[in-house]
Amino acid sequence: MHEAEDDPMFEAHEHDETEALITVRDWVRYAVTRLESEEAFYGHGCEDVLDEAVWLVSGALKLPRERFEWFLDASLTESERQRLAELVARRTVDKVPTAYLLNEAWLGPFRFYVDERVIVPRSFLAELLEERFSPWLEQPERIQRVLDLCTGSGCLAIMAAYAFPQAEIVAADLSDEALEVARINVEAYDLQDRVRLLRSDVFSALGGETFDLIVSNPPYVTAQVMAELPQEYRHEPALALAAGEDGLDVVRRILSEAKRHLTPQGWLAVEVGHNRALVEAAFPELPFTWLATETAEDKVFLLPASAL
Repeated sequence: MHEAEDDPMFEAHEHDETEALITVRDWVRYAVTRLESEEAFYGHGCEDVLDEAVWLVSGALKLPRERFEWFLDASLTESERQRLAELVARRTVDKVPTAYLLNEAWLGPFRFYVDERVIVPRSFLAELLEERFSPWLEQPERIQRVLDLCTGSGCLAIMAAYAFPQAEIVAADLSDEALEVARINVEAYDLQDRVRLLRSDVFSALGGETFDLIVSNPPYVTAQVMAELPQEYRHEPALALAAGEDGLDVVRRILSEAKRHLTPQGWLAVEVGHNRALVEAAFPELPFTWLATETAEDKVFLLPASAL
């Protein structure tokens, strides 16, 4: 049960407060006010309050976001108002990310099913996959096998299948629950014949398999940051976030074992968030290339197999 659903006095107040909200526009305005009043954190698909409010209202009402303005003055039914009131309460009081409330997350044009068995997809690797790692991969058509380590919802594996249509994709994760969600997404994109889901603790279940490209958005949150995370992030599985005192527990394993699973001309791309300085201090001998995307720099490193 959720806090907002457990308190009868809260429900009565919520009902009184929303009686005057008639149109879609009213509900967007109300959601903005509540989100700001409750100091919600925006980091699971939106960067500001208005985008979050539009996403929540349009998603709850099944309205197309690209034509959302067409519906702003439409009146809501009583059942629609009740649903929105509940969702706004869960988002603002319980601090549940909108992605979980709507069971959807977006990376570029790709929509993915999500729930609290996986972290909400957000990865700078997504932009790099859309660009097929240009210009570093000079001949992307030669990529025949791709491994997505710590696949979570399967989002990067699916994007890799689109980026490299000639390639076989392996999506590995330690969590059985995460792989269940990944299977939903793989089937939604009809990629069962090209994306193989595998339970594996990093490389443990991969035997002697090798790949032309390994991508990973592993757990990399430091112990200090874990202790300070906004409440929204505490709905996500800690297994997919926490990575020891310096956030490099999983990255160390990847770097120590990756060479055995890369072809001689293969590449390793790993996202480490704000941990560039920690990574470089821990591995001063490695010639990291730090990649830039439209939205960030120094969050993803790239290494050729020959450097490992």
